[in-house]
Amino acid sequence: MSRLTPDSDDARFIRRVVILIVIAAVAAALFKAGDLIILAFGSMLGAITIHAIAELFEEYCRAPARLALGLGMLTAIGVLGFLVWLFSVQFGPQINILVTRLPGLLDQLGAWLSQSPVGARFVDAVEAAFAGSRIAQTAGDLVRGAGELSLNFLLLIVGALFFAADPAIYERGFLLLMPKSKRPAIHDALCDAADTLRLWLRAQLIQMTTMGVLIGVGLWISGVPSPAALGLLAGLSEFIPYIGPTAAMLPALGLAATVGTGPLIGTLVTYALVRLVQSNFITPYVTSRVIAIPPAVTLFAILAIGMVFGLFGLFFSAAILVVIFSLVRSLYLREVLGERIES
Repeated sequence: MSRLTPDSDDARFIRRVVILIVIAAVAAALFKAGDLIILAFGSMLGAITIHAIAELFEEYCRAPARLALGLGMLTAIGVLGFLVWLFSVQFGPQINILVTRLPGLLDQLGAWLSQSPVGARFVDAVEAAFAGSRIAQTAGDLVRGAGELSLNFLLLIVGALFFAADPAIYERGFLLLMPKSKRPAIHDALCDAADTLRLWLRAQLIQMTTMGVLIGVGLWISGVPSPAALGLLAGLSEFIPYIGPTAAMLPALGLAATVGTGPLIGTLVTYALVRLVQSNFITPYVTSRVIAIPPAVTLFAILAIGMVFGLFGLFFSAAILVVIFSLVRSLYLREVLGERIES
């Protein structure tokens, strides 16, 4: 008789302790591998975009599935190449001016705002928040590590092509890790998240395009230097709600301040009017049937994701929030609580 053999209660307690240790170890490993997780998520986002483009070729060009997928990959790579060409060749001189003059422009803008007591308090608050922000510190590290950013971008593209080539194999592998009885519900939730993310990407593309065009035209009318580059920057910044457009407005204000008071006022009016149109007409129209996340939840969730995963995670924070919101709606509200939630 073995007197050290644990009884059933002890065995159950030990098993639970081991499970908690494993969960804590996995959570710690995932936190340490945050950059890798963000790269994988970005690759899956790219794969969803490629398949959305491929569906357009299938629907409108009557192309076979494999051919449409290849055309979707080529189209995505071509769009990325076009953006690189825009930044490096077409808008290269304007962006160089913007980057080299940005610190001085921000100082001038701060000096102009500091002329009034309210503006001075605002400048002090922004400087204090920027100096103590982990996101801001990560931004400085990112500028110093441009080579690492380029490598991550290349890995993201390659990963997106791999995921897009055969997404079913990754889905099957993930579902095999789940209990058999739970696989149908998890499969439906994954499909729901993918469909929601695809519609959200389409809505984001519409918002980014309208934002870039309207801002570029408004700054050109106001006489601000480099209106095309600033419009492109404003359009791309829409991918990060609230934080991105605010950050993209600062260079425009700085450049406008170097020209005169008229262009500066025109810049403020342009951003105010475009934001008014975007928030009250364009955004509700294109996102009302996709997903409705409360603005406060969006803002603080994006900040939280940026604090955990850094600036690279901040770029995908809105998409991550959409996936989390969709999974909570599908798995918890619908499957666990039994709420009647429409897809």
